[in-house]
Amino acid sequence: MGSHASDPAAATGPDPVPVSVRAQLLATEHWGLLAARSTAQNEVLTRIAIFFTLVSAGLVSLALIGQVTDFADSFSGFSLGIIGFVCFVGFLTQIRVFAVGMEDLMYVIAMNRLRGAYAEMDPGIEKYFMASRHDDRIGSTQTYYFFLPRRTEVAQLLASSMIFVAVVNTALVGLFAGALAMSLGAEYSVMIAVGVAAGLVWLIVTVYLGGRHYDQVWEHHVPLYPS
Repeated sequence: MGSHASDPAAATGPDPVPVSVRAQLLATEHWGLLAARSTAQNEVLTRIAIFFTLVSAGLVSLALIGQVTDFADSFSGFSLGIIGFVCFVGFLTQIRVFAVGMEDLMYVIAMNRLRGAYAEMDPGIEKYFMASRHDDRIGSTQTYYFFLPRRTEVAQLLASSMIFVAVVNTALVGLFAGALAMSLGAEYSVMIAVGVAAGLVWLIVTVYLGGRHYDQVWEHHVPLYPS
């Protein structure tokens, strides 16, 4: 017992990890994040393509059913069923697209943090980074547009797949609401007004909830390398 207490090696603890080993561990984590990000992006793009194919097939089906039924009363039931199903799939797709958007932001923040660790080990390497090494809100924006002129978060949001899918779902919700009003015997002007109102409500609620979720991410995130 006494020999261990007087041992200098035992007092100082384990040897520090060499810088080369730390760099290798960080690089392994970096490649893992890149692979996971690529997998998520490919998966959501495939899902979006399937959704748009379903939308196209649904509209073609409505046109064929309309010709067969001569747009009689039975057409309302078919239209509600088809558009309702497409709206449901669109809702599920939109949830997944928004989730992958947040996951992508997580990967960007994580890789920015790794660049901060690289720069911490070798301060001279920072000048070669075009993407940011800061794992905060400003750093994420710089990484998304490190080569192009600086854009605002609003421009980034409008150009995203999330808004693209949300706009398509807005049109589908409007069509479903209009078809429902038509099946209840509403006039043509009322049907259009109901469809437009339902679509706008869907879009406003979607943008609000998405923006709120995005802000909550930064409220709870504690950066390790702030700008």
